[in-house]
Amino acid sequence: MTERGQIYWRSRRGMLELELKLVPFARDCFDALPSAEQAAYESMLGEEDWQIFDWIQGRETPDDPVLQSVLRKIGDHTGRL
Repeated sequence: MTERGQIYWRSRRGMLELELKLVPFARDCFDALPSAEQAAYESMLGEEDWQIFDWIQGRETPDDPVLQSVLRKIGDHTGRL
């Protein structure tokens, strides 16, 4: 499986609300991200669902400014499954 395919499958989550944001973003936007943001996204996928969801919802903010930028882009993306 290619790296892009792995990113797509790792974006599928146990929390539907999170999957509805991450899968379309991975499919539609991941390839266009700068390499630093791609690395931040991939690293973020190692976090727990609740943590990622809190970041996307703006309830918490990660320390990494690159990840903050990725999260804004995820929140702004309007793609659908």
